[in-house]
Order: sequence, then structure tokens, then C-alpha cells
Amino acid sequence: MQFEIVTLFPDFFTSALSASLLGKAIDKGIATVNLINPRDFTKDKHRRVDDVPYGGGVGMVMKPEPIFAAVESLPVLPRREVILLTPQGQPMNQPLFKELAANYDQLVLLCGHYEGIDERVMHLVTREVSLGDFVLTGGEIPALALIDGVVRLQPGTVGKAESLDAESFEDGLLDYPHYTRPALFREYAVPDVLRSGNHGEIARWRHQQQLDRTRDRRPDLLDELEVRKGDEEAL
Repeated sequence: MQFEIVTLFPDFFTSALSASLLGKAIDKGIATVNLINPRDFTKDKHRRVDDVPYGGGVGMVMKPEPIFAAVESLPVLPRREVILLTPQGQPMNQPLFKELAANYDQLVLLCGHYEGIDERVMHLVTREVSLGDFVLTGGEIPALALIDGVVRLQPGTVGKAESLDAESFEDGLLDYPHYTRPALFREYAVPDVLRSGNHGEIARWRHQQQLDRTRDRRPDLLDELEVRKGDEEAL
């Protein structure tokens, strides 16, 4: 999968894109990430990418010309999405990552800054995505989160592909607790059922833990699960 990040701060991504599974996936060619700076497409000596807003107001607005030029300089793959990272977009979640991983070969990520981007840039955008209901200094952190979430779903990124099926949100529930050696650490012991060797009991315990955790921490997910089940039964 190919990612094109249009950002005023390409250095922000350098360390993250070379670390952990994400870095290994890029080294193996599972994902390709290109960094494009709109300043490289300006024509004035000051390489200006922002200006005062029409109608007045505080802050500066990113100019449309450098962004259009940056995006239009990129190759266009058949299955392409141009994504603006903005608090006004659809929430970033696991179903979105799965959709993007399965249906697209190229994601162009536009990282905004200042008070926002000139609205005419929306003529380039095919989707708006938000990391959450809060405001950050720019779109770089959301872009990095999206890349990480999508790349780890690509074949070959995670060592054991089946581990992707037993994670939070994969079945509408949060993940169950995980333990490893030693069996006793200080006064904290691994639950006996996990050491029993009874795989049926272990599976039941883990599922109950998922239900309990989701009920305690994200009851809204259980509500959504019930709605989906009702819709499926109605078909």
C-alpha cells in the first residue's frame, strides 16, 4: 500500500516510520510512505503557505495553491483515497482501518495546520477523518495513527495473522487480559484457568472477560452490538 503524506513538517514522521512493526513493514515493501512538503510548491521567495482569512478573524489559513500543486504532482493509482485529517471528519476506528486496508492501494493524507485549510481544497478531498473530538496543532499525529492502523492489517506486517482476529473491536468487544511468565509476580498471580490446559474453559473465560470489560469500560459498544444483532435478525 502506498501512502502520500502532504505535510509542512516531514521530519515529524522520520523516527516513527522507522520503528517497530511499521518500520519493518516499510523495509519489506509492504507499505511505501512518501513525504510531500507544500512549501516545495510555492513560487514566492518566502515559500509562504498561509495567509490571513477573508472576512477577518484570528489566525492564518493554509493557501490552496501549494496543496493543489502538491497533490497534483503525485501519481494516481486506480484505488485511491484523498483524506483530510480534521476534527470534522468521520471517527477513526477499527472498521475504518479495515475498509481502507482492503479497498485502497493509495492513501493521500492531507495534514492541516493553523486555523485550517482553504475550503477550496475540499475539491481534492474524497474523505475526512478525525482522530477524536478534540483539536491538535496539526494533522500529523492523526495521519501517523491512521498509517499505523492500516499497515498492521496488511498481510506480512504482523507475525501471526490470526492474532489480528483476537483483538479489541474485532468482534465488537474489548480485548481480554493477557498474561505471561512468571506465574506469580509479587502477590499477583496468573488466573488458574489460564494454567489449566483446558482450552474450552480458557475460551469461555476469555469471552466472559471481554464482556465484563466492555460492559465496565465501553458500554456503548455493547449497545451497538445489540443493534447489529437486531438488524441481522430482521433480515
